[in-house]
Amino acid sequence: MQNNPELNGKYLGTITQDFVIVAETLKEASYEIRKRGFSDFPIFPISKVEIPIGQLLIGKNDLATKWNYYAAFLDEFVQRKLIDKENVEKFQSTYKDPDEFCCLFVVDQEFTNFIFIPYPED
Repeated sequence: MQNNPELNGKYLGTITQDFVIVAETLKEASYEIRKRGFSDFPIFPISKVEIPIGQLLIGKNDLATKWNYYAAFLDEFVQRKLIDKENVEKFQSTYKDPDEFCCLFVVDQEFTNFIFIPYPED
């Protein structure tokens, strides 16, 4: 559940370019999800096409990004059986500090995985 070595330049480049644009919004959404008690484990699914996971937060046409950004959390991933109930503890133990890292769930034709990207320093 760590950054996957298969995360090649194709993904890392476009995700990093987008992340500079959306990082502040995602960080604020993560804070709000935790503050309001929805979950201690916010997850931001991203995809180039529409997906039925989470709520659309930033559409790729909103800020001229390459990815759509959704807001979700651990419970939804368990309910949708994207994370098995038996693996919840493992996910929680590998989840990085949400004040410092953004948990992205990358959904693309050739690649689907969780990655953690550090928020830019203020």
